[in-house]
Amino acid sequence: MILIFFFFFIVSLFQAQTNIDQKNVRFVIPKGQAISIIASRLEDEKLIKSKWAFRFVVYKNNLANKIQAGSFELSANMDVWQISNALTTGTDDLWVTLPEGWRREEIADSISKQGLDNFKAEEFLTLSKGLEGQLFPDTYLVPREITSAAFLSLLKNTFASKITTPFAKEISASQLSLNQILTLASLVQRESASEAEMPLVAGILSNRLRIGMALQVDATLQYIKGYSKTELSWWPNPLADDKKIDSLYNTYKHASLPPGPICNPGLAAIKAALNPSSTSALYYIHDNAGKIHTAETVEEHNSNVNKYLR
Repeated sequence: MILIFFFFFIVSLFQAQTNIDQKNVRFVIPKGQAISIIASRLEDEKLIKSKWAFRFVVYKNNLANKIQAGSFELSANMDVWQISNALTTGTDDLWVTLPEGWRREEIADSISKQGLDNFKAEEFLTLSKGLEGQLFPDTYLVPREITSAAFLSLLKNTFASKITTPFAKEISASQLSLNQILTLASLVQRESASEAEMPLVAGILSNRLRIGMALQVDATLQYIKGYSKTELSWWPNPLADDKKIDSLYNTYKHASLPPGPICNPGLAAIKAALNPSSTSALYYIHDNAGKIHTAETVEEHNSNVNKYLR
């Protein structure tokens, strides 16, 4: 009798939580989440009776590498076998990643290639005009039917929740406006080889701004030039003649910040713009290995150029 009871108890763990029709529940699996955590979450949300039953089914059917990250519609009247199979097929949403330092056009081009029928690149560019710098780079889970307007709202809302709200005091206390902070952050983003050096780059650029010295940031020349069909890049190599381009974004001709951001900076770059390192340096270069070298005088800077780049 004990064995029979135990047998039926084990079998019951694999059955649905209820036989009564239940509303579907949106269950989201983040990228890289472990099977053990997924199992515990399913149990906590009352979608399955036992996390161990779920883990057994995943192991027995070799589903560990087949379960997808994304959003799924599940119900408590599905048994463990049905739920485990549902998590391997047809996620309702799509994960998209926007790297730090992309400009609006790169975002529009990338998202338009994701197979989202209602997203139109030209519409997104029209709606996002004037919002360069506020399209927060991150990894997003978006519905496959998302529109250009809805996608833009998602980026703006994320920017608000991660930047303007948590850093409200720092932004208010800064001598720079929000637009200027984001503009400086965008230069730092494009000019830095790593997050670790961003405060230093921000400090050097801030020093130049304070004494009215031209920033001389090559990334602004790249921004002005736009897409290069030859290099197939939105960030083509700057040339000596580019320093003569007549544009307010040309930081070789104008000793001030550009009118607006040249890209969409990440959190680290924005933090660096708000809290630049204290340094006496006015110059910096990166050697061929990507290591930064700073200098306080033009003579020291030229020496670094000759030593590390020639």
